[in-house]
Amino acid sequence: MKIPASYPMALLAALVALTPVYVLIVLASDASSVFDTHNLQILGNTLSLMGLTVLGSILIGVPLAFISAYVHLPFKKLWLVVFAAPLAIPSYIGAFTLYAAFGPGGEINTLTGIETPSMYGLTGAAIVMTLYTFPFVMMTTRSSLLSLDASMVNAARTLGMSMTQSIFKVILPRVVNGIAAGSLLVALYTLSDFGTPAMMRLDTFTRVIYVEYNAFALGRAAMLSLQLMVIVGFLLLVESQIKTAPERHGRPLILFPSKLQLSAMFVTFAPVLLLAIGLPLAIFSLWLARDGFSSFDFNIAWNSTYASGIAAIVAVIVAIPVAHAALSGKAGRIMERVTYFGFGIPGIVMGTALVYGGLQLPFLYQTLGLLIIAYMLRFLPLAVGSVRTSTEHLDPSLVKSARVLGASPREVFTRITLPLTMRGIIAGAALVFLESMRELEATLLLGPTGFETLSTYLWRVYEAGYFGRAAIPGLLLVVISACGLAIMMSGEKRNQFEH
Repeated sequence: MKIPASYPMALLAALVALTPVYVLIVLASDASSVFDTHNLQILGNTLSLMGLTVLGSILIGVPLAFISAYVHLPFKKLWLVVFAAPLAIPSYIGAFTLYAAFGPGGEINTLTGIETPSMYGLTGAAIVMTLYTFPFVMMTTRSSLLSLDASMVNAARTLGMSMTQSIFKVILPRVVNGIAAGSLLVALYTLSDFGTPAMMRLDTFTRVIYVEYNAFALGRAAMLSLQLMVIVGFLLLVESQIKTAPERHGRPLILFPSKLQLSAMFVTFAPVLLLAIGLPLAIFSLWLARDGFSSFDFNIAWNSTYASGIAAIVAVIVAIPVAHAALSGKAGRIMERVTYFGFGIPGIVMGTALVYGGLQLPFLYQTLGLLIIAYMLRFLPLAVGSVRTSTEHLDPSLVKSARVLGASPREVFTRITLPLTMRGIIAGAALVFLESMRELEATLLLGPTGFETLSTYLWRVYEAGYFGRAAIPGLLLVVISACGLAIMMSGEKRNQFEH
């Protein structure tokens, strides 16, 4: 049996994706203890933050999913974009601005004289994480809602159920998998986030791993990383078991609320959107007006662009054979799934593993190349998914016709497959580029000495207390993230926007 040409490269990518795990196991063997009382506190903080964030995201995301899917609103497409907009802001930016705005001496206190509570600890971290993760629940729940046929609700109403009873007894049980899928995404995001708990002074796994690394306790950092990966691995296993039951599409449900009901919706959710979107933009604009442009070195923006651009190019070069291998057979699909493992590894964990790898390979340590490898390993699945989707939609008869006419496999690829899948390749590269621009944790650990990116500069400014200098990098990151959101939103089925 002939082995597909894409298999060797796909196998190499899969092995490289597993390397950080092996490195962590080797490092953790030097740790003095596996689990102690401090670990118990860290575990409690991490699970508490995850639980509160998931709960908050469900309480906000599910009602917004109903509103965006079923309620007749003017400018409905615009409202969907607004509801999803918090995804365009990295959570550490939200944490930074919330920390700076609230509390004695905060921007709100300075401008208005009104005393506001400080935002730090578990409460502050949970608020921030909820504000920037609820769209995950909203989007997955909305997709499930749009797949339901309105006739079921109409039948329930005919049998005497109120609309509220119909929602809880007919609709919710059929979209519970969509809610669960979004909740698991929220949980995974919360576990992997470093910036928010660090800025909110909450000892979670990610923050303590960074502290241990800075204390040169690599063994301890590796042990904590493995413990975190056990939790992440469990959630990924649960996520893989969630299957959304297929529904027969029919006429969508449309609700026509009164002006009073519309006003109640606005009053309920306006504060959430103002805190998530309005506050960061207002704080950064205030700092920009106060400090101007002179304090920012735009070479930092170039550093981010340069490193992210190279990572995007490398990622799509690797993604093409991986995607084609996945479509060629079972072994290829396994190799593809292994490459997705890197996406599940938190950035701080990836950075810890690659630091040790760099120490064993001096030509890589403290180089831009090692940082590029980290970006590629973390965000390769974004490129693979995009390339694979575009390749799946390719008409196989075109390839067969070319082969019949005498074209070699290489000619078929360069003349037919590559041009027709170029849109997916470009979209995948764009997503890798944008996510690399936003990345903080791995960049802090792996960036060469003196090499600042927008995200690390923002972190240094926070540590130094020079908040005003965060305006330009913060606004640039928001704009960059908005571009990423636009690409992701464009991938949603057109009919979901039309309903």
